[in-house]
Amino acid sequence: MQPLSAQTIAIVKATIPALAQHGATITRTMYQRLFQTADIAALFNHAHQGEDGTQTKALASAILAYASNIDTLGALAPAVERITQKHVGLQILPEHYPYVAEALLGAIGEVLGDAATPEILGAWGEAHWFLANVLMAREKSLYAQQADEEGGWSGWREFGVSD
Repeated sequence: MQPLSAQTIAIVKATIPALAQHGATITRTMYQRLFQTADIAALFNHAHQGEDGTQTKALASAILAYASNIDTLGALAPAVERITQKHVGLQILPEHYPYVAEALLGAIGEVLGDAATPEILGAWGEAHWFLANVLMAREKSLYAQQADEEGGWSGWREFGVSD
C-alpha cells in the first residue's frame, strides 16, 4: 500500500481545528447522507444516532484522532483493531466503503462550505481510502480466520431452530 503523501498529511493536519469545532456536525451530516441508502442504513444501530448522538460523537472523535495521528498511525492500532472487530461482527464489506467515502466527503463539503477547497477534499479522500484499505485488509484476515475455524463460515448464514 502506498503511503500518504507529505502534502496530504500536512493538509489533513491543518484541518484539525475545523474538525475540533465542526466534527460532530460533519459526522451527523455524514450519517444523514449514508442513511439515504436503505441497504447501508440497515447496517447501523439507529438507537446510537439518537438525541445524545453517541455514534456521531464517537466517529467525530475517531476522525479527529486520525487527523491528529496521521503521521504516527501506529498510535491508532488499538482503535483500528476495535473498529475492524466491530465491522466483522456487522458484516461490513469492501463494497460498503465507497458509500462512506461519498457521505464523508459530501458532509465535509456541506458543513465547511467554501473552506472545503478541492485540495482539502482531495486530501481527505486520499486519507479516507488509505485508512479504508488498512481496515479492509485487517477485516479480510478476520473473515478468513472465522471461516477457517472448525464449523466456521464467512458471511450471513441461515439457521433453523429445531428444539
